[in-house]
Amino acid sequence: EFELFYQPKFLAVDNRLLGAEALLRWRRPGEMVQPAEFISVLEETGLIVPVGQYVLRDALAHVVDWRARYQPGLRIAVNVSARELRYSGFLDQYRAILEPHRADQGIDIEITESLLMDDIEHNVPLLEKLRELGCHISIDDFGTGYSSLNYLTRLPADEIKIDQSFVSTLTQSPETMGMITNIINLAHSLSLRVVAEGVETEEQAKLLRLLRCDILQGYFLGRPMPADVFEEVLANLSA
Repeated sequence: EFELFYQPKFLAVDNRLLGAEALLRWRRPGEMVQPAEFISVLEETGLIVPVGQYVLRDALAHVVDWRARYQPGLRIAVNVSARELRYSGFLDQYRAILEPHRADQGIDIEITESLLMDDIEHNVPLLEKLRELGCHISIDDFGTGYSSLNYLTRLPADEIKIDQSFVSTLTQSPETMGMITNIINLAHSLSLRVVAEGVETEEQAKLLRLLRCDILQGYFLGRPMPADVFEEVLANLSA
């Protein structure tokens, strides 16, 4: 009953579709169960490990197909949890899934800042190995943890995602605007892309473009949608 929904991500400068984030949903008979109701249970029971492998396989199959038929540069992001990273067979299983498509597989790995920093000596080598398999690494919820410039320069990352709690107050708080400006400038100085998630209004989108944010994601631009609906969007864009 699990399936993946895809929330589109757009290049800020021209609204071009770049890819999507794969989000797990549970479609029970007669209802759609939201992640907040079951992800913690998957974590506690350890079922997040096989479910995470399912998410990776399904997202990979979709992105390989969509890159071949619609958009060669398309990328799909999948989230990795703490329990998955602690699993001793994590890297071997990811390698087995990704290796056949190593040269051009279009998968981004999203890991939260706090999770990454929780055991940086263990996690950094894992992320480096995933990059060797062709993945891009995205630091999620950036600004909510306790990273420092010293650590950020060490991380094998390609992009950071500004947490939606900051985006939601961007237009009301000069302090938040200043912080987002500094995050974007810092990221660009380290050759990192910046994604703003939780963009819900036109005003937020305009401000983020002015601040030179690279990629936008949120309900204002596109809600999570089933794979077949996202494929229709791709087909229409490539027609």
